[in-house]
Amino acid sequence: MRKIFGTLCLLVAMATGYTQNTTTIIKAGKLIDVETGKVLTNQMILIRHDSIIQVASNISIPIDANIIDLSKYTVLPGLIDCHTHITSQPSGDYYGDIFRKSAVDVAITAHVYAKKTLEAGFTTVRDLGAPGLVDIALRNAINNGDVVGPNIYAATVFIGATGSHGDLNGFSPYLEFNLPKGMSGIANGVEAVREQVRFNVKNGADVIKFGASAGVLSEEESVGAPQYTQEEMNAIVSEAKMWGRKAAAHAHGAEAIKMAVKAGVASVEHGSLVDAEGIQLMKEHGTYLVSDVYDDEYILSEYAKLGYPEKIINKEKMVGKLQRENFQKAVEAGVKIAYGTDAGVYPHGWNGKQFKWMTRFGLSPMGAIQAATINAADLIGIKEKTGSIKAGKKADIIAVLSNPIEDITSLEQVQFVMKNGIVYKK
Repeated sequence: MRKIFGTLCLLVAMATGYTQNTTTIIKAGKLIDVETGKVLTNQMILIRHDSIIQVASNISIPIDANIIDLSKYTVLPGLIDCHTHITSQPSGDYYGDIFRKSAVDVAITAHVYAKKTLEAGFTTVRDLGAPGLVDIALRNAINNGDVVGPNIYAATVFIGATGSHGDLNGFSPYLEFNLPKGMSGIANGVEAVREQVRFNVKNGADVIKFGASAGVLSEEESVGAPQYTQEEMNAIVSEAKMWGRKAAAHAHGAEAIKMAVKAGVASVEHGSLVDAEGIQLMKEHGTYLVSDVYDDEYILSEYAKLGYPEKIINKEKMVGKLQRENFQKAVEAGVKIAYGTDAGVYPHGWNGKQFKWMTRFGLSPMGAIQAATINAADLIGIKEKTGSIKAGKKADIIAVLSNPIEDITSLEQVQFVMKNGIVYKK
């Protein structure tokens, strides 16, 4: 009778995305302990409300417990993607996406991408730039239970210099965009970048994202040239710290990476052209590398069809191979790695495709999983809440049919998703 009752409760949870405040037992055939790097067998996880109470090989089952039998599966912590743009993705109309869509258009479909991301097994993401504060609205709607999606740590608008990767380049200077002050993210000079950080924090930013260098998916001439001075980068990071926020630097170029690390950023995003000196600096400062090493595949196969200019595709051809080679050098040198995909560059819900490429270029399967769990939680600053299956942490738990230590691509097909004790996929 108890098992039937538990099954009925689970069916209700699957239909509504909500569970009552009950006790749940998960029976795990295999459990990946990311803190020790071991795969445990025949474990039980006791969950009350949204939190893990106990993990052991044998637990006395409370009489009112819902039982979820995952004895044929491998169970691991909910995955974390530290670099997404969860509110949008290319539609196939490059110029339409830039000139014909407002933040309202983006907001209308953002919840679709959020749901796909959660169902792919990513229970937490860091969203590093969205128009019109849509990421804040999406985060709040998810937290309020209005829509389904992962826990979001949002950056609001990308901070960039005039003419930078964050600016609108390659178009007529007579185009006018009458955005309210601060909403463009464009800021120049020490005082202006400090003011922009304050604007972002005021409007809900959990993390500060800025452009240390040029980029690939924009129409500036360079890929890696610095686009802020050392003083400006120092000001952004110190202002963020004053408000209790970490800073993430978009940085492809070797010099810009070193400048950002010296400024004290928590993470370097992309890191494509990092050199030996930059790798050493990152080790010394404990800076995380968040490198989107899958993107090259999708950009080179699909972006011409999606209407992107040849200039952008040529920049990717120049950068993609080097990014992977330098990622491998950073891994071998012992730089801290956190998982980040730049999802939104390719379709949301494909976040798990990057695991294969991270293992191809230096990480072990366990190392790649740790990058997307305990390391990612550490970077975001939520290690005490999530990132491992441990008593006292939130019940963010996923399961796959195959052991990802033996077949890392199994993480592309997640069968079970629980976030904060609520089952969203089974």
